[in-house]
Amino acid sequence: MTLRELEPKLLWEFFDDITKIPRPSKKEEKIIQYLLEFAKKYGLKARRDAVGNVIIKKSATKGYENRKSVVLQSHTDMVCEKNQDTIHNFETDAIQTYIENGWVKAKGTTLGADDGIGVAAQLAVLASNDIEHGDIECLFTMDEETGMTGAFNLEENFFDSTILLNLDSEDEGELYIGCAGGRDTVATFTYEEEKLKKGEAFRVYVKGLKGGHSGDEINKGYGNSIKILNRFLYELHNKTEYKLVNLDGGNLRNAIPREAFADIVVSAKKKEFLENLVQAFAQIIQSEMAEKAPDFKMYVEEIKLPKNAIDKETARKLILSLYACPHGEIKYSDTIDGLVETSTNLASVKMGEKNTIVVTTSQRSSVESAKTDIVNRIHSIFHLAGAKVKSNAGYPGWMPNKNSEILHISEQSYQQIFSKLPKVKAIHAGLECGLFLEKYPYLDMVSFGPTIKGAHSPDERLDIKTVQMFWDWLLDILKKIPQKK
Repeated sequence: MTLRELEPKLLWEFFDDITKIPRPSKKEEKIIQYLLEFAKKYGLKARRDAVGNVIIKKSATKGYENRKSVVLQSHTDMVCEKNQDTIHNFETDAIQTYIENGWVKAKGTTLGADDGIGVAAQLAVLASNDIEHGDIECLFTMDEETGMTGAFNLEENFFDSTILLNLDSEDEGELYIGCAGGRDTVATFTYEEEKLKKGEAFRVYVKGLKGGHSGDEINKGYGNSIKILNRFLYELHNKTEYKLVNLDGGNLRNAIPREAFADIVVSAKKKEFLENLVQAFAQIIQSEMAEKAPDFKMYVEEIKLPKNAIDKETARKLILSLYACPHGEIKYSDTIDGLVETSTNLASVKMGEKNTIVVTTSQRSSVESAKTDIVNRIHSIFHLAGAKVKSNAGYPGWMPNKNSEILHISEQSYQQIFSKLPKVKAIHAGLECGLFLEKYPYLDMVSFGPTIKGAHSPDERLDIKTVQMFWDWLLDILKKIPQKK
């Protein structure tokens, strides 16, 4: 079976189209052009703003002209993560999808259901002739995943609705009315090159971790490849002298790193010693993470001796600061059971230009002061290690409003369709809703979607049966939007 044979048929056809369109963050031109051509094909009014957001409008169906206008919103970009052994160019290649045991998956890459399924739902609403609704505005924002650029730069009066349905949540049956704010903190080390004249060089790999979304899955204990590899390097220092040549792990600020490697140089004839040490350390990690990372593996390969290494003092400070740098949940909410209030993600370590090493982290919290506190903590660790540290301005959270009209409508709708109430929650991930509220403070908002697991990793998968449930719920909410006052 293919995606285009699934139900609801129109939604899946659009999602299949979207998976074939390259749309990395900040490079959404192809999907933007697709949206504008779609609007032209269906005779709908559309506009693109200066930064790349798109709005498409559709008039009310007969008998619903007096209903309040609603804006449906999702983002056009996707997280571009792949396994190291997967050959894929996210700027040119289509996502290779397949169906397995009731899930839609991708071959070795992220699927892009976050938030391609939201985009597909909007297009299906716009293209349908048999849906009952008032005036509809569909907002497609750009670059949500790497900076929320579209939401930050959204033009004033770009849409007219007072109700917003965000279609960017990832658990069916859950209705979100709040989210965390976030900031990114980057530490840059500068090192001197030390020439290498002798020794044996090896690359140590950490692979097979689950990774995942740095907000929604930060408390799952799936393991951080950088933290594990750095822990090994710290232990190795206690056993023998070595030179650190390269440290590479993770890719994106909002993804938990799944893979990492380090290039090191040791004295001659140390191969067997190093292999045994790696094997022993891997067994320790496997024992600690047996339930959370069943596919974890760690191994070493011999490589050609490089010309230079990182100077000893910088390497020492880097490893010590990475060891001290926290990763994971920092505090749970005192008011919402099970909600992570504050967290930090050690996202990536990369060798930069001009003898630099760049460490990227991201902090989240639903409490502004707590977000500032964890940012300051990360700053302090890397400052003490002699790195230059910078944080961006970040984005605000979205404070829950339990008296929301659209919340009550959405709850009642779900109960009528499925004979049970949805779970009303806040999410630790960042949604664009907080930024919308800054520019449109009168907005009444909720967020919901089908079930997506493993978002921001090549394990991303979309639960087919929940897409139909999400679609039925969305259409019923649109039908129940109240009249204008």
